[in-house]
Amino acid sequence: MVLNKEDMHIQFTHFSTLYALMFKLTPGGKINVSHLLMYNHKWIHDAISPNDKCDDYGLCGPYGICTSATPPYCECMKGFEKISTPNETSPGNWTSGCRISRPLNCGLRDGFRKYSSLKLPDTQNAVYNRSMSLQECQVACTNNCSCTAYANPNITAGALGCLLWFGDLIDVRVYQEIGQDLYVRMAASELLDLIGRPGRAFEINKKSSSMKENIELPLFTLSQISEATNKFDVKNKLGEGGFGPVYKGMLEGQEGAVKLLSASSRQGFDEFKNEVICIAKLQHRNLVKLLGYCNEDNGTILIYEYMPNKSLDTYIFDENLKPRLSWSQRFHIICGIARGLLYLHQDSQPTVVHRDLKAGNILLDLQMRPKISDFGLARMFDGQESEENTKRVVGTLGYISPEYAVNGVFSTKSDIFSFGVLVLEIVSGKKNRGFVDEDHNDNLLGHAWRLYNENKSLELVDTCLHKSYSVSEVVRSVHIGLLCVQHQAEDRPNAQFVVDMLDGEGSLPSPKKPGFFVQGSEIVSNSVLHSINGLTLSQIHGR
Repeated sequence: MVLNKEDMHIQFTHFSTLYALMFKLTPGGKINVSHLLMYNHKWIHDAISPNDKCDDYGLCGPYGICTSATPPYCECMKGFEKISTPNETSPGNWTSGCRISRPLNCGLRDGFRKYSSLKLPDTQNAVYNRSMSLQECQVACTNNCSCTAYANPNITAGALGCLLWFGDLIDVRVYQEIGQDLYVRMAASELLDLIGRPGRAFEINKKSSSMKENIELPLFTLSQISEATNKFDVKNKLGEGGFGPVYKGMLEGQEGAVKLLSASSRQGFDEFKNEVICIAKLQHRNLVKLLGYCNEDNGTILIYEYMPNKSLDTYIFDENLKPRLSWSQRFHIICGIARGLLYLHQDSQPTVVHRDLKAGNILLDLQMRPKISDFGLARMFDGQESEENTKRVVGTLGYISPEYAVNGVFSTKSDIFSFGVLVLEIVSGKKNRGFVDEDHNDNLLGHAWRLYNENKSLELVDTCLHKSYSVSEVVRSVHIGLLCVQHQAEDRPNAQFVVDMLDGEGSLPSPKKPGFFVQGSEIVSNSVLHSINGLTLSQIHGR
């Protein structure tokens, strides 16, 4: 496939010495493909294209879709209606095509409807930009009232490329197997059922019941968010994870972090909806606050309170930035995360299991206070439920508990395991995943366990701290971290006990051997775990 400023075309080279190929264009617009056998000089017919009625150019007219190779061939796109003219003598004549049912009005914030499994329209009136993402493509079309549709012409997931159409969409057909996505401009009123309204009731199905949550949360339009971020200017980009990019924006006089769910993200609408439902009801100083959301068809966006100091992993894993995080700040962060977990596990109704607690999902405000974020994978428990089993294990490698990784069983104790890993990472400034002790080939958990048994827990402390730390707080933190990462879930403390221990109340029980003790251990071998997305979302298969 060749793409340049002049054209887009396919080229190939034929090297065979056994036969020759012939492509013959007929006056009727057909292409006949034949090959010549060299030994007898006989032409053999191979194929003809187009090979069905839907491949006839413009068969269904503007905004019509050819749906099958046998009559009836055509139908209008949703939100469009067939145009009938006095000259048409047959109901099967679609020369005039279709027209939009409800007039567009850019001032009323038009939206887009997604069509899947299509051959993209004729590009005679289209503009191509090879460097734009799908989200940027959407913004560009939104901001130009003459733009009628947009798409990413690349079939590779996550690949860049933007096609913008200006004018009627013609020569569209259904391709079930190899079709692509097309986003067509529609009137806002046509999309109300898709977009929803403030206070819209989301329904979620739970294991023991069906529950409706009425979400009283501001709903923003894509146009408002585009304006707030200066059309998603790269200067306002705060970062990017497996879900997509995050931009800084000013919405209704308040700074916010605008999180876009990209088309290539492994999170989908279910995770988006789950996060809106879950976090909108949660209010705690150690949980990030959700300010609003947008759900304009393809525009799935969440708006959080702005955290100027970004995420915890920005500091503890960066050799240049980690010295800025003193021990007192680190211990304060550990305690804040524990209090946030206590709220989720015990004080909120229903109980919430986060399922993706990690350094990248701990945000820091102006005073470096921690706030747990990203509830797209969270699960809620009602009544007497305390654990659940799933065949689809999600989370991030290095933080997932043994019972969850191997058997798909998750509970509040799964979060406690992740918290324990996080504590040991904060103390040491090392990532659990990827750390290997040079002398004993231990991972971070095994290394901490060995030092604890040798009464050398202080050797785990991040070297950038030198001797600027409280010995008692460090020793207690390592001890608590090891209690939280014990192999058996029932041996781990609950969040209340963790908070009490961090406050210095009572003596600490002796920890048992941690889960995932050694790299390539007998519990779970390296071949069992494979990361789909090392940044945000991973998937595990137990052997």
